[in-house]
Amino acid sequence: MKPHGLKGEVTVSLNPDSPAEWSTLKSVLVENQNTLVPYFIESVSVKNDKAFVKFEDVSTPEEAAKLKNHSIYLLKTTRPKLKVDDFYDDEIIGFQVSDQTLGLLGTVKTLERAGINRFIILDYEQKEVMIPAHQPLVKSINRSKKIISVNLPDGFLDI
Repeated sequence: MKPHGLKGEVTVSLNPDSPAEWSTLKSVLVENQNTLVPYFIESVSVKNDKAFVKFEDVSTPEEAAKLKNHSIYLLKTTRPKLKVDDFYDDEIIGFQVSDQTLGLLGTVKTLERAGINRFIILDYEQKEVMIPAHQPLVKSINRSKKIISVNLPDGFLDI
């Protein structure tokens, strides 16, 4: 978001997919001109939906300002394990979505967020469909078979 303090810390806006325990992270990838650059973490302080991060080799507010508006990514191997029925947004792209009544609906193209809500986006019968990505609509996620089972109300896909 912006520099923080005088020693080169940066303020990071956390989204709901951010790890709960930032103190265990050793590094992150920062997008810079369509390239992911590794940055090693010296220290982290989390307050609500923000983290104040001190990176190695970033020691002035001016150097920290160069990171403003850049996205941060984690290696998949460093992401915390989630509960069985939870998932990271990028994890289910390409999964098949199957309704308990209608059968196979399509393939997850992407996930979109609207506030705290997440929506699975797929094409069904030549139109884009948004399915809320939470229970009771999402019944299960089979990671090994890459299938999301849903139970949509009658007429949901007619809207």
